[in-house]
Amino acid sequence: MKKLNLSQEVIDRGRKYAKQIVDQVQEHIDAHSTVAVERSVLRLLGIDGVDQAGVPLVNGIVEELHNAGVLGKGVMYWFVNGMIHTKLSSQQLAECIVNKTIHLLELPRTPEGEIEDAALQLAIRSLAKIKERRQEREAWIASLGKGQEPMLYVIVATGNVHEDAIQAQAAARQGADIIAVIRTTGQSLLDYVPYGPTTTGFGGTYATQANFQILRQALDEVGKEVNRYIYLTNYCSGLCMPEIAVMGALERLDVMLNDSMYGIIFRDINMKRTFVDQYFSRLINGYAGIIINTGEDNYLTTADAIESGHTVLASELINEQFAFRCNMTSEQLGLGHAFEIDPQTPNGFMYELAQAQLVRAVFPKSPIKYMPPTKYMTGNIFKGHVQDTLFNVCSIMTGQSLHLLGILTEAIHTPLIHDRFLSIESAKYVFNNLRGIADEIYFREGGFIQQRAQEVLEKAVNLLEDIADIGLMQALALGYFADISRTSEGGRGLQGVIVKECSYLNPFIPLMLKGGNSNG
Repeated sequence: MKKLNLSQEVIDRGRKYAKQIVDQVQEHIDAHSTVAVERSVLRLLGIDGVDQAGVPLVNGIVEELHNAGVLGKGVMYWFVNGMIHTKLSSQQLAECIVNKTIHLLELPRTPEGEIEDAALQLAIRSLAKIKERRQEREAWIASLGKGQEPMLYVIVATGNVHEDAIQAQAAARQGADIIAVIRTTGQSLLDYVPYGPTTTGFGGTYATQANFQILRQALDEVGKEVNRYIYLTNYCSGLCMPEIAVMGALERLDVMLNDSMYGIIFRDINMKRTFVDQYFSRLINGYAGIIINTGEDNYLTTADAIESGHTVLASELINEQFAFRCNMTSEQLGLGHAFEIDPQTPNGFMYELAQAQLVRAVFPKSPIKYMPPTKYMTGNIFKGHVQDTLFNVCSIMTGQSLHLLGILTEAIHTPLIHDRFLSIESAKYVFNNLRGIADEIYFREGGFIQQRAQEVLEKAVNLLEDIADIGLMQALALGYFADISRTSEGGRGLQGVIVKECSYLNPFIPLMLKGGNSNG
């Protein structure tokens, strides 16, 4: 705050408008569920597996109820009623439903109070499993410690989960602190979660619960070897956002890409669907103690980083308020931004420094996620390595937390092991030599960096005021973020949005809201 001479009153005003924006959207969220949320409820009850056609059991059950027009009561109501009458376990009942030996809608109705009591007890037992995984993470970190900030965050993505495990361990031995396994191209548009270990991803690896388990085990093994806890990251986004949150919570992932608007803007997923899905997914991530990463860094791949820098900050403030609505703490918010100013811009580094310091100052408790240059990487590996080095310098100078490594072969091919090694080596060199630089730097009063930061903050707050006036859905339709326009009725997944009945049953929501940050 002091370095940039920022006005606390202006920042507070920005948060006030952001809260107003989210409060408006929350009215829609509270009135609706989605097929993905209902499938997530079944996964929380322990249902797993696929039918003979490879369709997940949870999809078959939810689709049947949705087609019958009764999902407004919540899948929990129908399923728990079935468990009461059949005396079967959740997995056994699910298999019988999919095999057509039991029809949920044909069973006698138990009194609603009895169903609610049974559902509550099932939900409490389910959440206890997630609480155990959270406590496991805390015990691992207490025992081994973790990487020093900025934590080195690298991507592994071969398409083959077994090769990913080998490369993830290699990256940890090279010095990486966080391993992200990016998803295969297009998985965010699938309205189901693939099953089992996979070996055929393209540009990434399928996000499945079995794959999460394999990678968690591999990183635990190498963590003992290198004597620090290695964080595992995946992508909790797309049409199955809340289901992936459940899988990650059960398999002890540590970081999840979990933005409130990324899928709307960059994957053309319907906004009415996305807002509901992100709410339930963040409730789960909050309860599990998972750090979420937001996607504002992507805005600057389609919009100009200087002209649109304020949209990044405005979106971060909105994402923060969405997360607070889910009982998440500031310490769980890896809000995203990126080093994406055209390197030919005079004083470009100073613009970057102002933006990075501004984000750090506005969100002092959050583990900010800082992304490397990609938009202006040309394939010239020598220039690319220099660009990444400036990014490393900016990160350590401004006290960033989660530092996603730039790779010198960005824009050429999927990084090879030695490319990643060179990037880790470069970042460690810069961080070691500039370790205390942030505490030594003060910016000139009224100088370029202070003025730029103050300008971006003021424009962000003005933008938030405009959005609070017209509503976030209309702002997205007008292309306020990333210069991309989406309509409230367009995009994928709208047919999966459900209006809740007055008797809608989902005890996980109040339980997670009540206890999200008191666990561990």
